[in-house]
Amino acid sequence: MSVNTIAAYEALAADIKGLGVEYVFGLMSDDTAQLITTLDGMGVKFRSARHENNAVTMAEGYAAATGRMTIVILGRGPATANGMNGINFAMRTGSRVLVICSDAPNTGGTVNGMGPDYKSFNSAAVLQAAGFRTFVANHAATARHTLLQAAAAAHQGGVVLLIPSNVQQAQIDPVATTPAPVAPPVQATKPARGPAIQAAADVLRKSRKPLFLVGWGAHRAGAREAIIRLADHTGGALATTMKTKDMFAGHPFNCGVMGGFSHAAGRRVMEQVDCIVVIGAGMNSRTTSLGAAFSPDLPVIQIDANRSHIGRWFHADLAVVGDAKLVAEQLLAALPARTPDEMPLRSAKNASGLAEFKLSDDFEPMNTARTIDARTLALELDRLLPANRNLIWDSGNLLVAAPYISCAGPAHFKQTNDTASIGLGFGTAMGYAIGTPDRTTVAIMGDGSFMMTMGELESVAREGIPLVIVLMNDCAYGAELHFLKERNVPVYLSQFPDIDYAPVAQAFGFEAATVRTVADLRALAPLLADPQGPILLDCKINASVMASFLMEGLAHANSAKA
Repeated sequence: MSVNTIAAYEALAADIKGLGVEYVFGLMSDDTAQLITTLDGMGVKFRSARHENNAVTMAEGYAAATGRMTIVILGRGPATANGMNGINFAMRTGSRVLVICSDAPNTGGTVNGMGPDYKSFNSAAVLQAAGFRTFVANHAATARHTLLQAAAAAHQGGVVLLIPSNVQQAQIDPVATTPAPVAPPVQATKPARGPAIQAAADVLRKSRKPLFLVGWGAHRAGAREAIIRLADHTGGALATTMKTKDMFAGHPFNCGVMGGFSHAAGRRVMEQVDCIVVIGAGMNSRTTSLGAAFSPDLPVIQIDANRSHIGRWFHADLAVVGDAKLVAEQLLAALPARTPDEMPLRSAKNASGLAEFKLSDDFEPMNTARTIDARTLALELDRLLPANRNLIWDSGNLLVAAPYISCAGPAHFKQTNDTASIGLGFGTAMGYAIGTPDRTTVAIMGDGSFMMTMGELESVAREGIPLVIVLMNDCAYGAELHFLKERNVPVYLSQFPDIDYAPVAQAFGFEAATVRTVADLRALAPLLADPQGPILLDCKINASVMASFLMEGLAHANSAKA
């Protein structure tokens, strides 16, 4: 063996460190152990989960919180298969995640003399069939270059890199294989074309009551202030999708979330509008309430940097392709100023209706002697938790509570229902907490999700992650329970025993408590005001409270049958 050679995994580890990566996430396998320990020894700290699925969502949460390209390392075969749901989620969110998986050794079809490969799994075929952009480092001499290519591509959204185990172990010359730098692709921000701005301005000139519906694309473009100026200039109201919740908090004509998560005061204003300008939002079924939130007579202008997003799920009468911030500024310059009389949506009645509205007036609490209404719970948590907080939501009926607890804006709020899968919130919240240590990160999940991922309690304790877990425990798969109940089908298969999870969490080193009443929660005020270390609240919620988006889905299904 030449003294000038080293194992490829050592060179790959050095290249990962050279990318400026502070952490790598993952779950160690025998075929990734040396790469991982080498990275950790170089100062790139390894943050480990107890299941591959959660390792990937940890990386996605960190990437979402920081905006950085983030790496997660998984083993081959069953490890890659275990991580598939998390990989699908990471690819769907658009976060900058590079998933590195080991792969079966390249044998060239020769007899291995060792018997069957029990980890056999055609990773490349499965990943590519699932639609994931996949790189394969087939040769040790070029593996480092392939790594840099994959890392650069990950700046535009998640990708997967497969590195066969014998490629990792092969001896290479570290000088001769030094890869040329690969620059990440630059996403240029572009204004809209003049004719499109003119057409949109013509529609807005005729409108006296415009609504500006703003989504995640506008938040990522940093368009908040430009959109506020445009709304103030035209006398419009502001609303958001759920992903951009609280983006306009504090503005007097903020109507809140549109669609299945809206509140009564916002709906009263939104029902008056005569034009909707959609900026960086996809108009999915929850935003449009399956179409019911949009009057068919209203003109819809849709603005998006990606042409293929316009009209993808809902009709758009006028398409404007361009960066959200630049387009808002272009429209502002193209539209004349208005007098107060030309801004009827901004009436004193509407202003007072929004200013005086209290979320507690939006529902009749359904607390019982042994359970608490999830909406009441959220309002109390809003008051008790530190203002500088992240809210990470798992998926399911527990989202009934999401409108009733606030945060500092979209960068502090994350849903994990991009793939309609429960169980993704725990890992995501761990990554978010690691990425934003200056904030209190609150993971809100149902008991069904928690039972899928409960082993990560150990990860939180071992990794020293300052996480507050709010368990919305309705002793059921809540969405399925309501689905069955509304169809007059027995619900017992969707229900669970009333397990007390607080002692379980305490065994892992958490401060934990069981909450059945508002008084129980208020007694925890000192603990929640300044959380130190991991905390779990097992909140027993009333299972009979049904999320509005589930009601809308039921109504839509029933109308389709009629």
